[in-house]
Order: sequence, then structure tokens, then C-alpha cells
Amino acid sequence: MAQSTFPELQNDLVLRAARGESVERVPVWVMRQAGRYLPEFQAIRKEHDFFTLCQTPELACEVTLQPIRKFDLDAAIIFSDILVIPQAMGMKVEMIPGKVSAEISCLAIIT
Repeated sequence: MAQSTFPELQNDLVLRAARGESVERVPVWVMRQAGRYLPEFQAIRKEHDFFTLCQTPELACEVTLQPIRKFDLDAAIIFSDILVIPQAMGMKVEMIPGKVSAEISCLAIIT
């Protein structure tokens, strides 16, 4: 088996709690929506549309880490959105301020 080059974990509190192990405190994490109010997120959002943030690993990583850098958190949920799933299925999905619209552009043939 190949040797792992993954860096040693600096905070495994969430993982230990998930395994049911005893932990010194309750772990704290945020979902990606919690970072939307951050000026750092808003600055990136001015430069990139929402789906570009979801589909660009470097940008998704950056906006995921922003709340961790700002607050004493133990984990974060990776930045993405459920609407990337219909996009992956060939559907056209657009984010329009104030509303979401999805145009289905696929055909199902049932035999």
C-alpha cells in the first residue's frame, strides 16, 4: 500500500465525536450559508457567479475556509449547492437575483 502524504490532522474533534469517542467539548462547525455575510465572501461573489464558485475547486475551498479563519470552528461543510446536481444531469439552471428558474432540457424515453 502506498504511503499517505496527507498532512497530520490538527483538529480531529469532529471525527472523534462522529465515531462516538469521548471528546473534551462539543464540536462546532458551520454550513456554507453561514459565510454569506462575510465581507470576504461578498468580495469573491462580486467577481464570480454562484455556479463558478461551486464548480471551481480553488474558489469553493476559499469560501469554505473563510469562516474557519475568522472564527474558532472545528469543521466546515464544503461549499456547493444542490442545484449542481440537475446541472450535471444536463439541465439548464440559472441563478437570478430574487428567484431560481430551472429549464429542463432532457428527454426521457420509456419503453
